[in-house]
Amino acid sequence: MLSLKLSWRRSSSVKEEVLQPIWRPKVEAISSSQMGRFLKSLQDDGVAVSDYNSLHQWSVEHSSEFWRKLLHFYQPFTSGETTPVCTDETFDSYGWFPKLKLNFAQNLLEKGKSNQVALSFRHESGLHLEMTYQELKVETWSLSQFLQSECKFGQGDVLAAYMPNLSQTVISMLACSNLGGTFTSTSCDFGVDGVIDRFGQSRPKVLIAASHYSYNGKLISQKEKIQGLLKELPELEHLILVPFLVSQAEAQTEYADLKLVPRWWRQWQEVTTWKIYQHYGFSQPLYIMYSSGTTGKPKCIVHSAGGTLLQHLKEHGLHCDMDADKNMFFFTTCGWMMWNWLVSGLAFGGKITLYEGAPSFPSFEKYLEIINLEKLDYFGTSPKFLRALEDSGYNLNLKFPTLKMLLSTGAPLLPEQFDFLMQKFSPGVQISSICGGTDILGCFMLGNPILPVYRGEIQCLGLGMDVAVFDEEGNVAREGELVCRRSFPSMPLHFLNDEKREKYNDAYFNHFKGVWHHGDFIALTERSGVQVFGRSDATLNPGGVRIGTSEIYRQVEGMTGILDSLCVGRPIDGDVEVVLFIKLADGVELTVEMVSEIKKRIRAGTTPRHVPKDIYAVADIPYTRSGKKMELAVTRILQGRPLTNIEAVSNPESLDCFKNLN
Repeated sequence: MLSLKLSWRRSSSVKEEVLQPIWRPKVEAISSSQMGRFLKSLQDDGVAVSDYNSLHQWSVEHSSEFWRKLLHFYQPFTSGETTPVCTDETFDSYGWFPKLKLNFAQNLLEKGKSNQVALSFRHESGLHLEMTYQELKVETWSLSQFLQSECKFGQGDVLAAYMPNLSQTVISMLACSNLGGTFTSTSCDFGVDGVIDRFGQSRPKVLIAASHYSYNGKLISQKEKIQGLLKELPELEHLILVPFLVSQAEAQTEYADLKLVPRWWRQWQEVTTWKIYQHYGFSQPLYIMYSSGTTGKPKCIVHSAGGTLLQHLKEHGLHCDMDADKNMFFFTTCGWMMWNWLVSGLAFGGKITLYEGAPSFPSFEKYLEIINLEKLDYFGTSPKFLRALEDSGYNLNLKFPTLKMLLSTGAPLLPEQFDFLMQKFSPGVQISSICGGTDILGCFMLGNPILPVYRGEIQCLGLGMDVAVFDEEGNVAREGELVCRRSFPSMPLHFLNDEKREKYNDAYFNHFKGVWHHGDFIALTERSGVQVFGRSDATLNPGGVRIGTSEIYRQVEGMTGILDSLCVGRPIDGDVEVVLFIKLADGVELTVEMVSEIKKRIRAGTTPRHVPKDIYAVADIPYTRSGKKMELAVTRILQGRPLTNIEAVSNPESLDCFKNLN
């Protein structure tokens, strides 16, 4: 296996090392893949594209034509006209497919064979349940009928799910979208304040909540939190309670004194017929998503049904090669956008696997056995999990003969983690690091079945995404800010409670006028790949030179005795000092010698400007619930500024040690 040292700092005067790919697609797989067939279909239509780079260039220069041909290639269930494709390719308004209509639920329910498994649910306790496409349709139709007749739920109403990652959560979304409603969700590990910060803004008419959930083997009742929600959500008219890990009778007994208007999750009557799926506009609101909200209330981002479907058809189909014979898994809660992304895999008629619980309970081995038990083709994870797996010292002896692609997101995947994956998951598995966000409900850059994989790089920019790199003055650069210069179907419709678009413009367009500014610090390589250095608002600037935090993490987190790290910039005399915090293994102390060794390693592996001025040992490193290090939150604490949304932190107790340093 190739093992080369890759320099993360780039400049126009430094030539990149010549790397060999760590994975290449087989020749026959290139032509048979959906990406290969899409490329061939364009060539047959007279489009001058010969490889992926020319295909991407054409897709952004002829954006409307690309999205129209993509729609034709996948033939989703739609009605109406496909022209015009877009009435406004700027970001000033949402102009995509104004005369086209569809039903999002229909497109996820009607592609699979009736007796084929659609959902496979696995729980940390060993519980395993399966549901075929026919069963999923009946359950969706039944809940649709109940919502429509009993709750008077319909187009324009909001349904919120406060749920674990269950089949019922998927059914709730499908029934909601089937009726033209807008679905929003958060996971059970959020406390009342965090849920109110979200659902209090989206104002659901119906709340679907689980009676219990478990994590690390501990059964947790939701009763107290649900009671708190009912008091704080005045627009809520109906509560549907889902007994989980307890019987219907046990849940009903425990929740018997629940106030207001409880309605119990019931055995839905069998429904063998349903009205023809009603179609709604392409821009019909489908999801309300939430920003992380680490410094205030989360922003409520509204996404369209048509834009979400088309973007996910492209990403699952062309970029992942998902089809009816494959099984996709991603470890996610239903409070993270990857849940919404995963569920769209049903649009190909294949199987998706849901998991609820802790990946380390009862052991990493039991968790990873799911790959073989489910015969997974796709395994989705995060750099945080991979680091925990590596630090555990667990000797991974399992082989994964069905696994084709290993997806990773949530943070930059470090070059050494590519090595770890190649060693533990076999050289035949494609490593697909992907990057985008809740803001676009998809990816700006991701994997590709017809391109090689290079260590430390995301394979390519996504088709139809006019991504560029700008310096601070707005000039095209090799390294700098991730921007997008042209609109795309999964751009948000709007933010809630933002009639003048002030929050919307501030989030994306005030930095570079008329250009989407995403907030990631990246570089494009000579191979047309992408390197992500971290959030640009957490980028360090000592001596005016921009440094991505991942460059420092890469050096530090491979050292013996260091479990995790976080670095921030500390303003001083008009400049910035780098300050590093490290989490040490049990029994390890931060000695003078260790500080010296850390600084030497950082200097040798990067530049003198990367070397931290001070290094502190802390008990833990704070993370968001989607696995991102919280550099900005720590920066605010060190500056004496309050954090107004502790619910966004997955381990809030970790912040105490930083407060003591203030």
